[in-house]
This record gives sequence, C-alpha cells and structure tokens, in this order.
Amino acid sequence: MSKKQKTIQKEVRLSGVGLHTGNEVNMVFKPAPENHGFAFKRVDLEGEPIIEAKADYVTNTQRGTNLEKNGVQIQTSEHVLAAAVGLDIDNLLIEINASEPPIMDGSSKFFIEALEKAEIIEQEAEIEEYVVNEIISYKDEVTGSEIILMPADEYQVTTMVDFGTKILGTQNATLNTITDFKEEISAARTFSFLHEIEMLLENDLIKGGDLNNAIVYVDKGLSESTMEKLKKAFKKDNITVKPNGVLDNLTLHWANEAARHKLLDVIGDLALTGTRIKGKVIANKPGHSVNTTFAKKLAKIIKKEKRNNIPSYDLNQPPLMDIHKIMDILPHRPPFLLIDRIIELSDQHVVGMKNVTMNENFFVGHFPGAPVMPGVLQVEAMAQCGGVLVLNTVPDPENYLTYFMKMDNVKFKQKVLPGDTLIFKAELIAPIRRGICHMQSYAYANGKLVCEAELMAQISKVK
Repeated sequence: MSKKQKTIQKEVRLSGVGLHTGNEVNMVFKPAPENHGFAFKRVDLEGEPIIEAKADYVTNTQRGTNLEKNGVQIQTSEHVLAAAVGLDIDNLLIEINASEPPIMDGSSKFFIEALEKAEIIEQEAEIEEYVVNEIISYKDEVTGSEIILMPADEYQVTTMVDFGTKILGTQNATLNTITDFKEEISAARTFSFLHEIEMLLENDLIKGGDLNNAIVYVDKGLSESTMEKLKKAFKKDNITVKPNGVLDNLTLHWANEAARHKLLDVIGDLALTGTRIKGKVIANKPGHSVNTTFAKKLAKIIKKEKRNNIPSYDLNQPPLMDIHKIMDILPHRPPFLLIDRIIELSDQHVVGMKNVTMNENFFVGHFPGAPVMPGVLQVEAMAQCGGVLVLNTVPDPENYLTYFMKMDNVKFKQKVLPGDTLIFKAELIAPIRRGICHMQSYAYANGKLVCEAELMAQISKVK
C-alpha cells in the first residue's frame, strides 16, 4: 500500500544556544510543499539564502555535519534532521538566524517535541522510497569505520561503536522500526572525551557548551589545572567524576547512550540522501565523515537507478495540453517550438512529448545523409517543458518570456533520430521563487535515457 508524504500543519519556534558560537539562536520549523524535502533558510543573511539538506553540500565533519552552498553555511545539521526523519516527516523548511541550530540538551528530544506541537499532517503526493535490493557498503580503510546497507522490510539501523578506551569499551544500539525513534533514540545526548574538551576549550570552539548539553567521559587523569579550566568554562564551583567515568551533573539515560547517540547521528546524516530508505543499516564505528561519505555514495546510486528507471506513459490517451494550449502558454513558435504535447503537469513536475520527424528543418544541415537531432535542441526542448511548468504559476502567461540562466551536468547518452518519440520529464530541485525555476530534466526515447541536465530559467514580464 502506497504511503503519503508528510509535513507539519503550522510553524513552531524554538530558541537556544549554539554550541560552537555560544550565541542565542532562533529557529522556526515551517510546513513545506510536496517533494520539497528538508532545507535550511538563513534569515539572518541578505536574500535569506536556502541550503537544501543534501549530501553534496557537506563540506567538513570535524565537529558535526556541516553544509555549505554558495558560501552560506549550516553547522551541526544532524540532530534536527534526525528528528524530522524519526517523526516520519518528508518536507520541512527550517528557518534559522545563525549558522548552527541550538544545541538544546545535545540530543533530538526538543526538536521532536517542537515538531509534534506543529502537528504532522499527510500530503497528497506519494512517498518515493528507495528499496534496497542488494548490499551497498563503504569502508574507511584508515579508521576501520564501515557502513553496510542491506535489504529489509523497513528502515532499521544498528550501530556498533568501539572507542578504544576502558571508560566506554564496546557498545551497540539497534532501532528496529523508525516509529521507536522518539522513545528509544531521540533523547540520547552528544558526548565527548575529556581530552577533546580540553582541545576545544583551548581553541575557544565550544562557547555554548555546559554540563547539560554534552556527556563528558573522563578518559585521562583530571589535573588541577584542567579542573580549574572546566570550572570556569562550565560556570561550576566544583567538578567531580562519577564512578561510571562521566563528569558530574549528568545522569546517563541508558548505559549505551553513546551508541544510541551515534545511531541518531547516522539517521541524521543519511537524511542527506534526500530519500526515504527501506533497508537495514549496520554501522561499525560510525562518525560524521564515514556517514556522509556513504550518504554521497548512496545518493549517487539512487539518482542513477532513478534515471535508469524509464517512466512509461500511455500516449494514446488525450494529452493534458495539445499544441494549441501549449502555444497559449509558451511564447515560442515554429520552427523553434520543440514540444508537441504536455502529458502531466503539477506544481513540482511536468512531462512533455515531441515527435521527431524527418521534416525538422535542423536535419537539413545536421547532418546531410546522417540526420541526428542536435543535443542543444534536446536541452532547449527540455527547457521549454520547464517553461510550461513555471509559466503555469502565473495567471497571464502570454505576458511573460522565459530566459535561460544556466545549465549544469548536461549529458547526452543516445542519438535522437528521425522517427523517435521524445518524452521529457522535468522536476523542481527547489521551489520556484521570484520567477526562477531550478529543475532536473530528463529526455527519453525508445525506452532509454537520451539526455539529462540540471537547468535554471527565469520568467520575465514583457514590458
């Protein structure tokens, strides 16, 4: 049975301190449309730029999973994303007035509570779930960290951690169903070892840290000078070490809280694939570096499989738009009108069609005796489909023109010849804003992918 995508009913606000900056951070969870996915909006910066939660934007993983797009950063994204995945949410806009979400208590607990207050609702679109059919793995030969993804009936995660210290030893944690995330995993807090805390304090890198948002495991002797630094940093008159090796003022929620938090991190980092996963993850010695490297690998596999999954349409059915309706929307005219029909159209995607005949004027010179449709015209035809998508959002499309802004990752896979029927599919990468449409486009013919490109265009009103 198909499942529907989910978002939240209303916006909800959350405030707290940023771990690394120590500054007060305000964050707002907002509903997002179907197929939007997760994205952060930096409302403190000019233009309020958006950074989508994608593995391609991971820049470094030293003290969390940090994203960067066009010079704009989001730090430690994993706890927020884990909460969204743990509540079965698909589409969410996260507005934030700083580069990092508030650390709260170092877990996902408070994000879970806020999102539940916003009321999770179903949307009309169905979930696109990546079903794992064969084992996918990645291993860091230097650290020995490894992640394996294998077939399973639902999304499951197991983490096995070994920190090489007597204080922690080896710990395991397992999540058998995502519905257990709230109770079993969300409250697991971030942790650090004493030697790491000393380094961070010396470099002024945890201005927002205190004994309530991170578990500190004491893996070395606590000297008098270190004791004084910790008292000052954590604003405490006295600091001691508990019998279980944890700095005082915190009680562990579970004996294996460290392994549970690592599991939380895995879920948050793998959210960067942008797709729900139906399979079992086994992570041995996970960390943000291996997690996000695996997420990048998995995202490429998903994209490739999606690209090779050729869509099927009944071309005998009446089209949503014939050539006359297309000309009511698009300003293009023969011989430069390169789509004949629109088969599907929604707020997020469009599917169009072109019959390629020997009568096309470009075949006269491309090439005499060996007619091949020029690749640039295939891209233009995909862009015209995208033009229908964006012009469909204005009430008077006849008063607008569409202009190319850029094209990226253009690839031509097969020749297009006279007699071929081209099917074009364009899907929004980001919501349309200020008339700018950023989309992923594909062209198919004879059951094969012939062309693909990432396109950006803008509509402009005719003066």
